[in-house]
Amino acid sequence: MRTFKLTLAYDGSNYSGWQIQPGRITLQETLERALANITGEAIRVTASGRTDAGVHALGQVASFRSETHLSPEVLEKALNAELPHDMAVLSAVEARAGFHATGDAVKKRYRYVVHDGPIRDVFERRYQWHYRSRLDEAAMHRAAQGLRGTHDFSSFETHGSKRDSSIRTIFDIAVARGRGEKIDCLTIEIEADGFLYNMVRTIVGTLVEVGRGTQSHEWPSQVLAACDRQAAGQTAPPQGLFLMRVEY
Repeated sequence: MRTFKLTLAYDGSNYSGWQIQPGRITLQETLERALANITGEAIRVTASGRTDAGVHALGQVASFRSETHLSPEVLEKALNAELPHDMAVLSAVEARAGFHATGDAVKKRYRYVVHDGPIRDVFERRYQWHYRSRLDEAAMHRAAQGLRGTHDFSSFETHGSKRDSSIRTIFDIAVARGRGEKIDCLTIEIEADGFLYNMVRTIVGTLVEVGRGTQSHEWPSQVLAACDRQAAGQTAPPQGLFLMRVEY
C-alpha cells in the first residue's frame, strides 16, 4: 500500500465545506469520487484541516493510501482531468509510509480579505468580505500583535469540533492594506501551529471592531485573557478566508 500527498487549490463557493455530509456536495466527496474513477478503489482522503462551506484554499494538503501502480505525475494529470474546474491538484507526490496530512502538520497560514470600499465589487464578492465602513488597518495591526505567542484561544473558538486543548501558538499575524487598484482591500494573515474552529474568522471579526473605532487596540488582548467566546467580536463570513499553505 502506497501513501500519497496532494497539494490542492479550490474555490469553496459551491461546496458545503471539506468534510463529507449526507445530501450535500463537499470537497472530500468530490476528490474521493475522482480517485475512485481513476484507481477503481474506495479511497478515504484526509486533509490538513476541514475548511468550512465557502472557504477557499491555495495550498490545502491531503493524504491517502492506495494500491495503484500509477506514478504521482500520472495521478496528478488524471485527477486534474477528472475534477471539476473549481478544484485543482497543484502537486502529487509519494509520501513516506504513515504520513498523515492532519497529524503531521506543524504550521498553517491563512489569509482573510476584507473589502472596505464604499461600493461592493460584484466580481470578487465570493472572495472577500465587503465591509462598508473604512477601517484603520494600522490600529488593527497593532491590536493583532497582542495575540502573538502561545495562549488559550478559547475566546476565539466557535462551538464545533471539540479539541483536546484550546492552547495554540500564533507565530505571525499581520494586517496590511493593498495599493493601487487594491487600495480598498485589507488582508489579515495569520500563521500558527494549529487553529480552533472558526478561530481565524473570529479574530478577524474582533480586529474589525478595532478598525472601525469601537474598541481600543488593547481590547483583543483583553478578549484573549477572558477565555470566553462571548467576549470576542463577530465571526467574519466565510468567503474572505483562504488556506494559503501547510508546513510539515
